[in-house]
Amino acid sequence: QVQLVESGGGLVQPGGSLRLSCSASGSTLDYNAITWFRQAPGKEREAVSYISSSDTYTDYADSVKGRFTISRDNTKNSVYLQMNSLKPEDTAVYYCAAGRLPDPYMWMGRLNYDYWGQGTQVTVSS
Repeated sequence: QVQLVESGGGLVQPGGSLRLSCSASGSTLDYNAITWFRQAPGKEREAVSYISSSDTYTDYADSVKGRFTISRDNTKNSVYLQMNSLKPEDTAVYYCAAGRLPDPYMWMGRLNYDYWGQGTQVTVSS
């Protein structure tokens, strides 16, 4: 079993920055990837960014490339999402998810993740 807890959300003005954290506990052998998803009101949950357990792979959705950076600290079992140049369309509940991907290119598929956090709200508004 893996437990995930997100933190760091809040209200920020357009152009501002936030850093989200995802703290993992439990069996780290149960997954090889952690991915950030987000879900805006009335929209489907979408993948935002991914990092492999080995740090070998990272990837980003086109909508956040160049603005968001994912990283991890294995000594703290934590994954971070640095979000810069935030836009109103980034407003959503952000979730971290852990799963065992058979192939890194499958990172965007929600069904590939067995463990989810409770989410943290990010609101970008003036």
